Amino acid sequence: MTMVEQLLDTARKELGNTESPAGSNRTKYGRWYGLDGQPWCMMFVQWCFEQVGALKLLPARTASCGVLMRAAQKAGLWVTRGFQPGDVVIYDFSGKRSTTEHTGIVERVTASGVIAIEGNTSEAGSQSNGGEVCRKNRSSSLIIGAVRPKFEEADDLNIEKLTDAELVRLAERMQAALAERALTEKLASELAEAKDKGITDGSKPGAFVTRAQAAVMALRASRK
Repeated sequence: MTMVEQLLDTARKELGNTESPAGSNRTKYGRWYGLDGQPWCMMFVQWCFEQVGALKLLPARTASCGVLMRAAQKAGLWVTRGFQPGDVVIYDFSGKRSTTEHTGIVERVTASGVIAIEGNTSEAGSQSNGGEVCRKNRSSSLIIGAVRPKFEEADDLNIEKLTDAELVRLAERMQAALAERALTEKLASELAEAKDKGITDGSKPGAFVTRAQAAVMALRASRK
């Protein structure tokens, strides 16, 4: 799964989330950013990028559409046509393309504009401060432009450039994926026997085993 696919999958899972209480601008996105109670469309976007390890691909950590737009222009990451999934679009609902009013993440492109997943909008009420995460069909006439992160650089994984923290995060994701792999019938029966004997608790059977865990299991087996 590419980073764009991970990003969109993360955003889709947030659809329908609302402020609590209504009209308060209080959300988990604002709490994460540190500005809870403030308009949060950009905070939602940045939260989604953070969940997939892509926040560093945005040209600024900000809650402001205008700040992100200007940072993208300065960094050469600003586009005004040919939008793509994963682009962070900036809107001006007046159609004048002069006020940075709202933002969202492009899910797909249409003949007339884009389908985007947006925070702090609504199905029928305020589009720039509506209090909900929604999927919106937007006309290109409302789009000032978009930030285009360099996802391809993140997809080209270079182990040598990863920090220790990033390596640990990668290992944790590998563990989670491996843990759910199905066992063969023979392994499953022997695992059940080992669990009955107290050698292992049987959880996450496909995950890695550290030296400490292997030593403990061998010690337990030697005592049986």
